Amino acid sequence: SVAGGGGLISLPAYLFCGLPPHIASGTNKVVNGMGTALATWRYYKSGKIRMKPALLAAAGALIGSSIGTQIALHINAEAFRILLLIALPVVALLITLKKDFGNDTASDTPIAETTKDRVTCFLIGIGIGCYDGMIGPGTGTFMIMAFTMFVGMDLLTSSGCAKVGNLASNIASAVLWITNGQVMFSLVIPAAACSMLGSYL
Repeated sequence: SVAGGGGLISLPAYLFCGLPPHIASGTNKVVNGMGTALATWRYYKSGKIRMKPALLAAAGALIGSSIGTQIALHINAEAFRILLLIALPVVALLITLKKDFGNDTASDTPIAETTKDRVTCFLIGIGIGCYDGMIGPGTGTFMIMAFTMFVGMDLLTSSGCAKVGNLASNIASAVLWITNGQVMFSLVIPAAACSMLGSYL
C-alpha cells in the first residue's frame, strides 16, 4: 500500500509452498487486487489521487494487463515457473538499487495537462499493465517510478495514482485467471483478509 512490490513477497511464498505457477499467479492477483482496492479507496478519501492521469493509466492498464495475462496463460507451467524465478530477483534488485526516485520532483508540477502527459500516462498503463498481467511483482513500485520520472509527480501523489492504475490492471488480470480456473479460492479468503488489513493500515 505504501510503496508497492508486495507481490515480491507473496508470489514467492506461494511458489515455495508448492503451488503450480499459474495457480500461484492467479491466486496472487486476486488477493493483491483486493488489497489494492482498499488502498485505492483510502488514497482517494485522503485526496491523494489526481483522477485524470490515474484514469488514463487505468485505461491503458486494462488493455496491457489483459494482453500480459493471455501471454502467461499460454506459457507451459515449467517455462512459466522458470520465468517467474528469473524475474523475481531481477525485479527485487532493480527496486533495491533505485532508492532515490522522486526526490527531485515537486508536488505542484502540472499533471496530465498536455497531450504529451496524457499519452505518457496511457502508455505507462499499457506497458506496466502488460508486465503486471504476465509477471506481476513490483508493478505498484514501477508505476510510482514512472509517474515521478516521466510525469513529474511527487511520491505521495504518484503512489495514489499508481493504486488506481494497479487496481485496473489487477481487475483485468484477475478476471482472466478466474475464468481460466487458475485461482485457489481456499487460499484467497484468508490471504485477502490479511492483504486488506495491511492495505488499510
